[in-house]
Amino acid sequence: MRTARWVRGIIVAVAAIAVAAISGCAGFWDPLPNSGGGGTNPVSGTFYVLNQKTNQLAGFAFAAGASSPTAVTNSPYSLPSQPLAMAIAPSGSYLYVSTLSGILYYTINADGSLTAGDSGQILSSDTAFAMQVDPSGSWLIESVSGSGVLAALPLDSSTGALNGTAQTVNLPATTLKEIAVTPSGAATPYVFVAMGTGGTAVVAFNSGNANPFGVVSKIGVKNSLGADNAVAVDPGSRLLYVGETVAVSGTQSGGLRVFTIGSSAISEISGSPYATGGTGPSAILPTTGIVYVANSAVSGSSSGNISGFSIVTSTSGTSYSLTAINTISAGSLTSAIAEDNTNAYILAVNFGGSPDLSTFTFDSTTQGQLDAGPTSSTGTDPTGTIAIIAAPAL
Repeated sequence: MRTARWVRGIIVAVAAIAVAAISGCAGFWDPLPNSGGGGTNPVSGTFYVLNQKTNQLAGFAFAAGASSPTAVTNSPYSLPSQPLAMAIAPSGSYLYVSTLSGILYYTINADGSLTAGDSGQILSSDTAFAMQVDPSGSWLIESVSGSGVLAALPLDSSTGALNGTAQTVNLPATTLKEIAVTPSGAATPYVFVAMGTGGTAVVAFNSGNANPFGVVSKIGVKNSLGADNAVAVDPGSRLLYVGETVAVSGTQSGGLRVFTIGSSAISEISGSPYATGGTGPSAILPTTGIVYVANSAVSGSSSGNISGFSIVTSTSGTSYSLTAINTISAGSLTSAIAEDNTNAYILAVNFGGSPDLSTFTFDSTTQGQLDAGPTSSTGTDPTGTIAIIAAPAL
């Protein structure tokens, strides 16, 4: 995860015109040379997107010195049915994709291309709406909306395949959305699950146990009409972020709620929730010092947007507050955001297109401020791009 731009350097300028096969512009999105073999450290800047309307998984990477991504070898990859979600192992070795047919997995090769695991056989018949691999790489945690059940599938970290019997825990609501897991080294590990109008589930988690799930509690919504759509945890495990509708007053009523993660309590900070500049918070990108929130819906606009906030820590280091940086337009129905592993690019995908992929650069004078960058298609439009995930920094 990226440290603040003013510490680690420039972020963003991605880009694109269109895939060569789509636009006819040879060279701009040509596949990278295939170096062959598998590996745990794919080329820098590798990321993957799910195109729901074309049932495809597409992979891209930034070649050394390039300011725009190129399609990895053999991309796009056909899926057996409509895709729903993705997760990637902390090692960067394996990519998991949930579809209406079930969950598949892929080995990520050294050039960022993918090789289907188990010859493309379904890993699990579950239709997971959201997935995360825990920091140990031992569990694939998944939520199946409508079931009210959170599941953890045991993984063989050396092969990526299943390695035992799934463990489950019942949650206090049936509408399950995004999942967030505390990073490695957290004093008190948790899994957080956004549950729409049911609030956010807080689940104790111990990866070393045969059943990793522990006590379940719940954070209720701020307003009875609100719904929790997105969750994330900051890189230092200090703060939990929840994207909630009808959380603040005014036309743009979407809010970012912020909680400290303590050993015995999850406590909302003073000043929370913070207005996100839209009505439908859909994704959260936490970084060290800054957090970004994507809104899929904005009142009075056909485009989604992204709002940035800097995190202010008290002198004692025990209390926090957020300061708004800027809000910038993205595409239609902005569904997900990610950061590549070079700490140089931020990407947003838009389910409604206009464009499929939005990119942003950091302003040279204002810390953390996003400036609009080039845009691109992710396949043959309309793609209905719903998810994006980047290879981790290793």
